[in-house]
Amino acid sequence: MRRFPPGTELIVALLVLALTLSILTWREQSPEGASGGNEAARSLVARYPKAQRILVVARGTESDRAFTAACEKQLVESGLEVVAKVEGTPIDVGNMLRELKKEKKSIDAIVCHRVASAWVPVSQANELLGVDQPIPVVSATSYYWPAFLKSENLINITSQIAVISILAVGMTLVIISGGIDLSVGSLVALSAVVMTRLIRDYAGAEQASTIGMVVCGLTAILVCAAVGAASGTIIALLKMPPFIVTLATMLIVGGLSFLISESKSINQVPPSLGWLGNGATLLGIPNCVVLMGVVFGVCELLLQRSVFGRHLYALGGNPRAAVLCGIRTERLLVVIYALCGALAGLGGVVYASQLRSGAATYGQDYELQTIAAVVVGGTSLSGGEGTLRGTLIGSLILGVIANGMNLLGLNTETQRIMLGLVILAAVGLDRLRSSRWLKRSPASPGNSLGV
Repeated sequence: MRRFPPGTELIVALLVLALTLSILTWREQSPEGASGGNEAARSLVARYPKAQRILVVARGTESDRAFTAACEKQLVESGLEVVAKVEGTPIDVGNMLRELKKEKKSIDAIVCHRVASAWVPVSQANELLGVDQPIPVVSATSYYWPAFLKSENLINITSQIAVISILAVGMTLVIISGGIDLSVGSLVALSAVVMTRLIRDYAGAEQASTIGMVVCGLTAILVCAAVGAASGTIIALLKMPPFIVTLATMLIVGGLSFLISESKSINQVPPSLGWLGNGATLLGIPNCVVLMGVVFGVCELLLQRSVFGRHLYALGGNPRAAVLCGIRTERLLVVIYALCGALAGLGGVVYASQLRSGAATYGQDYELQTIAAVVVGGTSLSGGEGTLRGTLIGSLILGVIANGMNLLGLNTETQRIMLGLVILAAVGLDRLRSSRWLKRSPASPGNSLGV
């Protein structure tokens, strides 16, 4: 009898990984965006109550522009005068100070982002203005905190894994049935180019309406579902190995994507296309993450609470017994691969929304990342075992690893090596888990989460 609930091992592994990255990314932080601007303005008022004429300085990034806007508003509300605002580089700051000197305008203090506080023109502002007394420089109070645990980084992780996680849902169904689908990465590209091509040619391009984009997206998903159904039909009727069939499908679909896109990126789409991939409507949660949660929830109910789910586990556990029980395995396989194709198409729609374009190069290596997420999540490559809860945790583990390597400054080549090692480790653990000497009791379908 197991001492801990199913999935405990994965949850512990995820927590240990998060703790390790938190320690490795512990560094000095400074408030960013609007909150940083408000904090810097309040700090100036508290430390230099006599300062009246203020220069606000930050970089030209989107976050820093929010910083300067909030800072300026807070200063004006406090009754201070913002003489000038610089959003750019040290050169821009120097030019502004020289312009103020030329116009014989004085400043009492400089409020700036923490990064800008180290710029030479800021520290030498009195010399550039031709005054003897040093000009106070105020920035938001810094603090120490793991970069990994910053709220924007955690939200970024969930956004980054959204597409892979959606693909992993379909892959979980396929692997539980005892198969594999290597075409999901190519289907992401096909979905993206079909949708954007339809938007460009038939829905009005940059002036496309919301209804037009929805119709184009649904069409792309249906095309991918049809491709998946075709693969499932060949596997079911001709009894061909899923590996071979989906490998051929991957090559065929990849070629079609290049033909449809004419080997070019399709970016004649309206800015509103980015709502699904980059927007955040519900409580600040990215829309793509909300969609990912809905997909997981619906498919988890389908897998655990329906006849379809029971038949799926039976097919993966013992195909011969499933046939003898009266399960129409051929039709079930077609439905499974069609669902996997449709979810890959949905992933392609989200990906195209995130990048606001479509290209045949999208989705490269996604089939490997998807399989890795599923196997890390405890789904057996032998079929008949696995849950979507485990797949979700597996996707999070891979996302945390990738994000941690980015924070630590590791290059793409190293990340690919790590992905390969994770796949090898996951498959190796799957084989150990399947060994009779490791099993103390028969596994019940749908309850295997641990590695």
